[in-house]
Amino acid sequence: MLLQLDHIFKWVNSGGNRTFLLKDLSLQVEEGEFISIMGPSGSGKSTLLNVIGMLDGFDEGQYKFLHEDVHLLKEKQRTNLYKQYIGFVFQQYHLIDELTVYENIETPLLYQDVKSSERKALVADLLDRFNIVGKKDLFPEQLSGGQQQLVGIARALISKPKLILADEPTGNLNSKQGEEIMELFKELNHQGVTIIQVTHNEKNATYGSRVIELLDGCIYK
Repeated sequence: MLLQLDHIFKWVNSGGNRTFLLKDLSLQVEEGEFISIMGPSGSGKSTLLNVIGMLDGFDEGQYKFLHEDVHLLKEKQRTNLYKQYIGFVFQQYHLIDELTVYENIETPLLYQDVKSSERKALVADLLDRFNIVGKKDLFPEQLSGGQQQLVGIARALISKPKLILADEPTGNLNSKQGEEIMELFKELNHQGVTIIQVTHNEKNATYGSRVIELLDGCIYK
């Protein structure tokens, strides 16, 4: 078992009212699964991804990741767990504006004390794989949305994570690029990487071996 969520509740209080973002949500994910999460806007898809990725906390429930009780860990321990095992592809890229494409992709390796020569080889490999070698010295603002997304995906893959969390990973890509990314995810999944993606795209959802529908913060089916 890679991770297990048990009876997760997450809410915000406004004006004395409690609005549930996630409501009594339980989910088990085995290593090597490829899961697509679907549902209308506001159903809790991104919130769920952020909870799994340890970027967001929750108000009630239990979360186990690789047999660690995430809800009992201190923030620093959670951060270390996240950096060691999880690659996140964000909808809004989250690239660091002051860093070049090369440096953005390299960043996760700096947290893992990877030797300089090895970092160079890994970054070069991904620049080549994504056909962005010519962009390596540019800054995010000099790239198109699609190119920024490719850099974000490369950065998520560089540390060879056990789990990739992808929030609308092809949202800013043209259909050919989108298909290439989904094929890449499929290939990584065949190599044993667990993938959980949030998508509105029916075709992309079919890459998953399991589709989870969310509605009002609950798993609908």
